[in-house]
Amino acid sequence: MKIVVANCVLSLFLTCLLIGCNTGTKKKSDNNIQFDSLTVSKMYHFFQVDTNPQCTLQIDFVYPVGYENGEVLKMIQQQFVSGFFGSEFVAFAPDKASEKYVEVFFNSLKDYEKDFKLDVENHGSEVEEAWYTIEETMSNQIVYNRNDIISFEAEKTGYYGGAHGSHNYNNMSLDLKTGLQITEDKIFINDYQEDLAKIIVDAIALTNNVEIAELENIGFFNVNEIYPNKNFYVDETGITYTFNEYEIAAYVVGPVKVHIPYEKIWHLLQKTSPIAEIAFQ
Repeated sequence: MKIVVANCVLSLFLTCLLIGCNTGTKKKSDNNIQFDSLTVSKMYHFFQVDTNPQCTLQIDFVYPVGYENGEVLKMIQQQFVSGFFGSEFVAFAPDKASEKYVEVFFNSLKDYEKDFKLDVENHGSEVEEAWYTIEETMSNQIVYNRNDIISFEAEKTGYYGGAHGSHNYNNMSLDLKTGLQITEDKIFINDYQEDLAKIIVDAIALTNNVEIAELENIGFFNVNEIYPNKNFYVDETGITYTFNEYEIAAYVVGPVKVHIPYEKIWHLLQKTSPIAEIAFQ
């Protein structure tokens, strides 16, 4: 297994280049938190035969390693691990979580190997090896890192045989004062879902330059069933929701990202929420 761990403490200047600089009365400096990155690149051929189908795994993981509050840092690390690798890996430190994920991933290939062997025995050279090719790429990026809030987006692309691959996003925003994830119930008032759903649908229609009634003609499912799905991150301008493949639209539409400026949802936000400082400026 090839694992390269690069100690790359992200500077304030670099992060500023990535996400831009705040203006006005908001903080102009980033949170005092340091990050490292971890890279994994591994390849495997079924039964270790180079002419057999190839399986690859690529991981590029940025995670926090330094913060003034050790307890909060530990909680933030757990949130990063859970949001990136999955909740079943939350008990592991970031580097150990990566090792465990690699182990689980390649162990899962045994069933594919068995199916491939059986297929070859039954059909010989007629086997379409592309249907057994397995590819997975995982990465994340910090999209906001100010005002005691850190937001990141984890992206996973994969091909596991079949007609086409998959593309998935998982978003998280974390409160550096508490170490907890910023969830919808922490930022919205009671009974916000209906109003927010209408705002989201309006934004989708506007982005696609169509009327709401036309969304179903371009691949979206029943627009009356589109609701906030908890998969969001916050930054200095608003809240961005992601709806993954097949969630609200056909595969051909792909993941749908919806950015909602704060001024569109002021009436739905709690005045004392973790994002109040940036939302009401």
